[in-house]
Amino acid sequence: MEDMVAVHSVRVAGGGDVEDPDIKRLATTLTRSPHPKSAAARALKGLKFISNTDGGAAWAAVEQRFYQLTAPTNGLLPRQLFGECIGMNKDSNEFAGELFDALSRRRNFAVDTMIDKNQLREFWDQICDQCFDSRLQTFFDMVDKDADGIIAEEEVREIISLSASANKLSNIQKQADEYARLIMEELDPNGLGYIMIENLEMLLLQGPSESVRFEGDSRNLSKRLSEPLMPIYDHPIRRFWRRFMYFLQDYWKRVWVIGLWITVIAGLFAWKYVQYKESDAYHVMGPCVCMAKGAAETLKLNMALILLPVCRNTITWLRNKSKLSFIIPFDDNLNFHRVIAIAIGIGVGIHALSHLICDFPRLLEVSPERYMPMVQYFGQQPTSYLWFIRGWEGVTGIIMIVLMSTAFTLASSRFRRGTVNLPKPFKHFSGFNAFWYSHHLFAIVYICYIIHGIKLYLTHEWYKKTAWMYLAIPLLLYTGERLIRVFRSTIKSVKILKVIMYPGNVLAVHMTKPQGFKYRSGQYLFLNCSRISSFEWHPFSITSAPGDDYMSVHIRAVGDWTRQLSTFFSEVCQPPPMGKNGLLWAERFIGKNNPNFPKLMIDGPYGAPTQDYKHYDIVLLVGLGIGATPMISVIKDILNNIRSIDEYKNSIESGSNSTPKRKSGSDFKTIRAYFYWVTREQGSFEWFESVMNEAGEMDPKTVIEMHNYCTSVYEEGDARSALIAMLQQLNHAKNGVDIVSGTRVMSHFARPDWRAVYKRIAINHPNSKIGVFYCGAPMLVKELKQLASDFSRKTSTKFEFHKENF
Repeated sequence: MEDMVAVHSVRVAGGGDVEDPDIKRLATTLTRSPHPKSAAARALKGLKFISNTDGGAAWAAVEQRFYQLTAPTNGLLPRQLFGECIGMNKDSNEFAGELFDALSRRRNFAVDTMIDKNQLREFWDQICDQCFDSRLQTFFDMVDKDADGIIAEEEVREIISLSASANKLSNIQKQADEYARLIMEELDPNGLGYIMIENLEMLLLQGPSESVRFEGDSRNLSKRLSEPLMPIYDHPIRRFWRRFMYFLQDYWKRVWVIGLWITVIAGLFAWKYVQYKESDAYHVMGPCVCMAKGAAETLKLNMALILLPVCRNTITWLRNKSKLSFIIPFDDNLNFHRVIAIAIGIGVGIHALSHLICDFPRLLEVSPERYMPMVQYFGQQPTSYLWFIRGWEGVTGIIMIVLMSTAFTLASSRFRRGTVNLPKPFKHFSGFNAFWYSHHLFAIVYICYIIHGIKLYLTHEWYKKTAWMYLAIPLLLYTGERLIRVFRSTIKSVKILKVIMYPGNVLAVHMTKPQGFKYRSGQYLFLNCSRISSFEWHPFSITSAPGDDYMSVHIRAVGDWTRQLSTFFSEVCQPPPMGKNGLLWAERFIGKNNPNFPKLMIDGPYGAPTQDYKHYDIVLLVGLGIGATPMISVIKDILNNIRSIDEYKNSIESGSNSTPKRKSGSDFKTIRAYFYWVTREQGSFEWFESVMNEAGEMDPKTVIEMHNYCTSVYEEGDARSALIAMLQQLNHAKNGVDIVSGTRVMSHFARPDWRAVYKRIAINHPNSKIGVFYCGAPMLVKELKQLASDFSRKTSTKFEFHKENF
């Protein structure tokens, strides 16, 4: 039987009627009722001040930091270093300081006390205590700064501001007064002006409302998923075969395309090698000439093929109008472009080195008698190495090598993204602009390539000079595409309707839709601003839906071009009208003095992986930061289809003569869409606030399940986010608005557990095919792709992963 302690009345020594606040607080603690099971489960995870408290290992790390930090202070730790010592990050210094004060007040330490290692161990043991009541008391002490056993509204406001600051939630910090009143209204309904520890406990133990529940046998699925993908003890050959089959299942489209390409390349090389092995040149220059000519033949094909993956109009047409996408991985067009570029680099290396270090020296050193068969190709025997270099073949070859090397280097990931650290005079050689301009040097490369292919050393017959034959059709196709692009951009002028500047350096541009401009959700277009450069075109995902009467893009200012564009638009913007979000705002009105917007030209639309979402009944959409843009277009398209279907059904039921045609909803088959948006900053949620609210209002059947994650907020159960979670529940229950995102969609804290996400979808949709679409930084691709593969193999639900090139 549990010990019971009853405290009826305790008076101050001396017989007065005034109760001692410390005794009153003790009495309150002793008489609190035990937690129910569900509340106890939440309590075990709640109010953790330190996430990593694995016993001695955690304390050992704290102890080591203590010695480092207190070396200048003779083993005494000041308040301002307490957070760093116990492992909190710099953003939590203020929160750690308040925690230090609360722990000091509990022990009657003086203000600004410096503590030794033994006192630090006491502090550490208290904040790591696994007892929820102990953690609750510590949190209460943080709020109760005057230690009177009660919390006033001003103290609530201060802890709200402190929690918001630790979690980088500036909007909540600005509204701390309003939220403090909300908490007092909830916990102090009698208007006493204060709340007690049991009121705080009641609020903390209220579980979040579950909007979705698992269906099916979660336990069995968890057991299957915990099993290793491969048997631990297996024959190496059997293990290799299983992995190979898994590889084919995942990448069969790539395998047959790359396999066919390698086969053709190998065949061309072998054919040319054998041909020259039987020629007179072989007896003078040996195998080197065979290697050079074999590599040259592969270059002819690859220099032609490399143009095809960047023929965007053709690929978009094939993706939209043909069934080839079922056997050809159009999503990998740029990856194939890069693979061919690597093959070209290898071919150029073999071809050039074979000539420069083998063929040419042998022609110079061979005896006149052995040289005689070469007279018909080279004339009199050269006496200087310079003779080979200064001819058309040598000059064009050197120019091509220099320009190719420059373009290949500036196209590498670090140079293209501007992350390489170059000296100041060379800063312009990194970034997207350097990549874009250097790639256009290939116009010169192809001119030199054609000349080089005509002025051959060992071939005189025109019909054997086949370089131009390989190149003719791909080059005509690519040139036609570029001409179409220029022509289309000049006639598809757009008027800017509205511009909004959002937090996070994001610019939203709403434009008119050019006549005949048809696109699908998930596609992208190119933008050009002549005020910045007449030559630069930059790709952006379309965030409006095909059924909208306007077209929009959201642009994050992260590079030179986007920053300049943002600056131009900010010059014509004003603070937003009342009730509108955003930092700056500008809108075009009919018949009024309108802002002098920069002129924009567009080119597109172009196909992208996300446009294939309609191939699936169930989709998982994942956006990281600004990578949510193509997913937002899909969400809008689904909402428009829902609206279209509802209007159609209502017209049928009412017997209306003017029954609307189901234009957008006729091919709509999406029954469920899971949208996960992960972003660092609270202000990011303003970018698509209207879409979130519209989804909450127009989707009563919850076709779209939306999950917003703010990674700046500490995970659920952390003491630094406990009050934010309380406020979130209270405000959403009362006003229907989430305090983090400012929308109807409840936000989650920290990062998603992607394994749990896949698991829940697999449980809810057995024997289904799920389309997984991701757009964002590459860091998440490997995990999402691997999870899709694992769940597809271990469950009856098949996940097909698609990613945007971002």
